[in-house]
Amino acid sequence: MNIVIKATNMELTEAIKDYANKRAMSLEKLLGNDSGILVEVELGKDTNHHKQGEMYRAEINVSGAGQTYRAVASSIDIYASIDEVRDEIERKVTNSRDRSRSLFRRGARSVKKMLKGISKRNPFTSKY
Repeated sequence: MNIVIKATNMELTEAIKDYANKRAMSLEKLLGNDSGILVEVELGKDTNHHKQGEMYRAEINVSGAGQTYRAVASSIDIYASIDEVRDEIERKVTNSRDRSRSLFRRGARSVKKMLKGISKRNPFTSKY
């Protein structure tokens, strides 16, 4: 898994870089150990004219194995926005994985019924 961390409109300190890298590495258990996965993390200050203070933005793009996921989060604290965007990308990955598993199982169940002769439905054409 390749991780690229980039900062815009702010200085990328070693502590922020380590924190973002640690959070991105925790996605490895969900995505697998495939070396073709690219995780791009972009951190930055949104704008300079907010009344409440500085707003920070974190963005993660995960691409590889034919899938692409993207999440963006903004917060007053850079660490909070990193945590929020990591949770959002984790939710997207698990939903996609669960959906593909359930679709595969539904199709396999339909094929098994067809082979047993219980159902005359053809799962490949979706017609009876």
